[in-house]
Amino acid sequence: MVNSSMTPLVSIGIPTYNRADGNLRKVIERALGQTYQNVEVIVSDNCSSDHTSEVVKSIEDPRLRYFRQETNIGPNNNFNFCLDQAKGDYFLLFHDDDMIDYDFVEACMSSLEPGQSVGAIFTGVRIIDEHDNVLEEHENKGEALSPEDFILGWFKDKTVLYLCSTLYNTIKLREVGGFASKKNLYNDLVPTFTLVAKYGWRDVVDIKAGFRRHSGNAGSSISIHDWLEESLYLLDRMCQLLPESCSVLRKEGNLYFCKKMYGYVSRGLAVSRSLTDYLRIHKSFNYCYSPLQYWYDQKLIPKMGRIKRIFTGQN
Repeated sequence: MVNSSMTPLVSIGIPTYNRADGNLRKVIERALGQTYQNVEVIVSDNCSSDHTSEVVKSIEDPRLRYFRQETNIGPNNNFNFCLDQAKGDYFLLFHDDDMIDYDFVEACMSSLEPGQSVGAIFTGVRIIDEHDNVLEEHENKGEALSPEDFILGWFKDKTVLYLCSTLYNTIKLREVGGFASKKNLYNDLVPTFTLVAKYGWRDVVDIKAGFRRHSGNAGSSISIHDWLEESLYLLDRMCQLLPESCSVLRKEGNLYFCKKMYGYVSRGLAVSRSLTDYLRIHKSFNYCYSPLQYWYDQKLIPKMGRIKRIFTGQN
């Protein structure tokens, strides 16, 4: 039963696997240490082979619920298991290596008008490394006035979306199918854009969450074919949600995803055959941006700028 008191219950789901010696304890303690007290914390252990159970069971708090899967059900199923267990009005999927500020939930819930219900609430985010050093900071400017503006803002890197900085409406997230997409590569973005388009959202300008970026994550086993299929699926979904805006979304989306896929290939973030995949990307997004133009914009111009600075003594 969803809580409907003046201080609605907020569920924080922590899916985890073999992170007992990592940040798991700190993540759980941060979730329980929220200044907004009416929270429940759900830890779903995806059949870890380490001492995760001992770590969780050593934390005594009646708001903490622990589940251990008998077999590994895969990351995405574990995300949705956390959602299925949630009793709160709002739900945060809190990965076991990210971080939120102590007042994250309070800031989100305070953004709502009395009795207001929205699909999602977003805060600003900081990017942190494995040693908690801050690499980047992004306030949530909240400039979008419509779902179309919201999506176009994402295409232009003005709208910053991370799971750790997103509080979802629990019932509405379940209604749209939870965390799911065609290849489960954009399993967060599909429900996010769906909820924004259907039910609206609230923005919190302040930075209240931290996404952890690992320096060792230099490659990927995901094929560029899967990334292409997933990107086209997300773009189609956007057009289904906002058919009156489809032409502009398709135009800007083709350019955004084309550049993004070129970047994945060039940085080794996707299993690739290089030239063949550049051409496949070019075709997939309606020939909107050629590989040669990408190379010129992303490689040649920056290199020429560095050479100029060296010769002018500005380096």
